[in-house]
Amino acid sequence: MKKVISALFISFLSFQFVQAQKKELTKHPDALNFLVMGDWGRNGEDHQKPVAAQMGKAAKTLSTDFIIATGDNFYPSGVISEYDPLWKYSFEDIYTDFSLQWDWYPVLGNHDYKSNPDAQVAYSKISRRWKMPARYYSKIFSIHGDTTKQVLIAFIDTNPLIPQFYKGEYSNATIGQDSTAQKHWLEGVLSNNSPNIKWKIVVGHHPLFTATQKRRESYDTRAVRASLKFVLDRYQVDAYLCGHDHDLQHLLPEGKTHYFVSGSASEKTEIGTLPISKLALSEYGFMAFSVTDKKLYVQVINYEGNIVYTTELTK
Repeated sequence: MKKVISALFISFLSFQFVQAQKKELTKHPDALNFLVMGDWGRNGEDHQKPVAAQMGKAAKTLSTDFIIATGDNFYPSGVISEYDPLWKYSFEDIYTDFSLQWDWYPVLGNHDYKSNPDAQVAYSKISRRWKMPARYYSKIFSIHGDTTKQVLIAFIDTNPLIPQFYKGEYSNATIGQDSTAQKHWLEGVLSNNSPNIKWKIVVGHHPLFTATQKRRESYDTRAVRASLKFVLDRYQVDAYLCGHDHDLQHLLPEGKTHYFVSGSASEKTEIGTLPISKLALSEYGFMAFSVTDKKLYVQVINYEGNIVYTTELTK
């Protein structure tokens, strides 16, 4: 009985954070458009295909420029090489819409660390759309082709930031990684003070803050928060995007940075709420971002194509 009451309470809390559903995406003129999805590669199982279908529709409507994948790209244990069959069964055969054939910018998740993370880097050399030049990297995107209005995105590898990963099942892929060097690199990227850069975004796999019950103060959440929060605050990062938790979240703790969790592209798990929660939803889905020089719009879409939450950031 207690479990039933608890489940109903969690469902009620999730509902409280969902805005009235809309049937159509809003297209913002002259914006940089991209989708954010995570925790997805399951050979089409557990709603991966319905989410992929809705991603295709959203990408077509918004004329999406690229897709961001927030890690755990291949379950259960990553890929062993750039020729692993999972590339076909979990990626190429699933995200088939023409609107999804543009560039994909992934980061690595903990499940990707169970095999050969560098195989995902190597796949960039034989794939037209998979763009992972290294375990961490950055890119500057122009807004609607205007080089005086740009978005800086740093794609980081959060796995080496977790001390426990240097032993046990993740150790083979973690040992030898220099987390200090990566943080120095990240600070160098974020210190870019060009007046053309209107927004700064960081993408990682692990959240710094989460309403998911079991991970609010888990070892990985605490480790990544301790490693990154100061950096994000110091360089006034506008948004941190991640996955890991199989849900959809928007959190706003103290500081400038908005935290978005998009990790339910093929599985969902229970979630609670925190005082800093703007959205806390256990639902299959993904997010669509539209960025102009003054506004960053977010639309959250579920596997049925309903828009379950919207928000906007203003400069």
